[in-house]
Amino acid sequence: MDVSGRTYPQLALDLQLCFPLYAATRAVTKRYVTLLEGTGLTYPQYLVMLVLWEADEPLTVTALGHRLRLDSGTLTPLLKRLEAAGHIRRERDPGDERRVLVSLTEAGRALEEQVSGVPQQLGQSMGISRDEALALRDQLTELVDHLDAADSA
Repeated sequence: MDVSGRTYPQLALDLQLCFPLYAATRAVTKRYVTLLEGTGLTYPQYLVMLVLWEADEPLTVTALGHRLRLDSGTLTPLLKRLEAAGHIRRERDPGDERRVLVSLTEAGRALEEQVSGVPQQLGQSMGISRDEALALRDQLTELVDHLDAADSA
């Protein structure tokens, strides 16, 4: 037992990296709910749309899932709701009927302009500079890459 009276002081919540990551994720996601109000998009749907807006051609569900780190069981309901809202189209790949291609509709493309200010608005609410935000993003990306490598080992 250490001087604090705890048998395992390393288990104190304030010493954990996981908790501030979890709390930050919840806070950012909550902020996105506010920023996306009126667009009809949820935060996960917004992430799907971000990937589709940057794509030059239709993407397979597998490619979308890989990019977003989502399995098809999580991604498929998102895609169904986006399709029902008229933002995307899902079609079987004529070259391989097993694959489903996802593309934007005109309404989906038009939505990009409506949400174009969201990243800047989020940045302003974070209280950090653009350079700090980019550095944090890079650190978190590196962290995820290391965790992925540890899982693969």
